[in-house]
Amino acid sequence: MINLVVLEGLLARPAQDVELPSGSRLVSMEVTVRRDEGAAEAVPVAWFDAPAWATALDAGSQVVVLGRVRRRFFRVAGVTQSRTEVVAARVVRAAAPARVRSVLEEAQAVLAAASKRDAGTRSPY
Repeated sequence: MINLVVLEGLLARPAQDVELPSGSRLVSMEVTVRRDEGAAEAVPVAWFDAPAWATALDAGSQVVVLGRVRRRFFRVAGVTQSRTEVVAARVVRAAAPARVRSVLEEAQAVLAAASKRDAGTRSPY
């Protein structure tokens, strides 16, 4: 199975730095992704132990995100709720073409490895 996400979009709000009870840092972002047709979509992104520069990302910053999808469950006022978000492995500014290329090459390598691994187990139908 493959759980791989590549997003390119604009930050809807400034990145928020949160220190977790475990001592880890989390940078929370909302990436707005425009589609060719239809409304734009806001995608929540969680980046654990992000570098210090990540907190300087402001609303309107164009970024490329490489990560995976996760759904987490939590309780609020006695009610179980869930949130689907992207957990980022890498985030780069879209204005840095060499870094964007590196992210895309990493995604392509993950897909190629999965394809090679699953080649003998897939049904042609």
